[in-house]
Amino acid sequence: MNFNFYLLKSFRILLLPFSLLYGLVIIIRNWLFDKNILNSSGFNLPLICIGNLSVGGTGKSPMVEYLLRMLQHRYKMATLSRGYKRKTRGYALAGAGTTALEIGDEPMQFHIKFPGVAVAVGEARMEAVPQLLHDKPDTQVILLDDAFQHRSIKPGFNILLTDCNNLFTRDFFLPTGDLRDQRSSYKRADIVVVTKCPPNLSVEEKSSVAKEIAPLAHQKIFFCATVYGLPYQIISGQKREINLEDEILLVCGIANPKPLKNYLSHHAHTYYEQLYNDHHIFTIDDLNEINQKFKDILAQSKIIITTEKDAVRLMKFEAELKDLPLYVLPVEHSFLFNEGQAFEAGVVNFVINFFT
Repeated sequence: MNFNFYLLKSFRILLLPFSLLYGLVIIIRNWLFDKNILNSSGFNLPLICIGNLSVGGTGKSPMVEYLLRMLQHRYKMATLSRGYKRKTRGYALAGAGTTALEIGDEPMQFHIKFPGVAVAVGEARMEAVPQLLHDKPDTQVILLDDAFQHRSIKPGFNILLTDCNNLFTRDFFLPTGDLRDQRSSYKRADIVVVTKCPPNLSVEEKSSVAKEIAPLAHQKIFFCATVYGLPYQIISGQKREINLEDEILLVCGIANPKPLKNYLSHHAHTYYEQLYNDHHIFTIDDLNEINQKFKDILAQSKIIITTEKDAVRLMKFEAELKDLPLYVLPVEHSFLFNEGQAFEAGVVNFVINFFT
């Protein structure tokens, strides 16, 4: 595994000329927006953007859910996502019969967990926002999922996420690094959240990271750890704990499964992997392969664990999953240093001030 890691790293270094070209394009594009040569447009309602500067998982979906739990009882909420890896194009609003293939796995996850929230997708967000407001005219606040780099639309409030283990300050442009935007773009954020921190992050480590990011005077910086909830059976919803006698088959197709693997290594006897590419569309052959691998585990206490994103793509096999011990492990953000209320106050104050 280490050999493969270093081989990949060496290969990406060879792609440096492409990274320099890509970076130049991004820098010119941002300059054109900064000088108003390319236009950014806003809307007459609060738009909150949740995004990052890099590709890969920084915890955008759990942050969208955090904000929905916080705001849905105060305001009529909507989310707007691109709908990555869906099989459709253009604008779509989730309804009763919508599937993950139509809107993407993350929007489908929002639709299932927050039935009172309008969930829409659309690549062209400038066109999708008016369509969403036409379909849901009582909408008061829109969360723009993964829209930090989409500068044609101008949010009123930007929340920028960065992985504690892969800070944007230490990264480089694609394909040598993971950055899809220049590092200095962090200055557009109102709040910077450092995600996936160790739960025992020290004050000294916090100060060191904050100093490295160097937030501007108007910016607030917060730190989050990843918290896993109680697994629930994918069809029945029945919950159970993971214990040290369990042998687990981990089935997932997410950008960064490392935190999940670390969690299982500390809470289960052992685990086996059945990993897929990010946003993988499961087939019946995949399900048969999962079944066979699970049968090969000889332990008496054994279950299958998957993520919420993967679960919405597996639900099309509902009949086959009824008797399978396939459990979904929910994930949330937990703010460190008792700063959750300060984060929430910053978001709520933006919305309140918008309407006053």
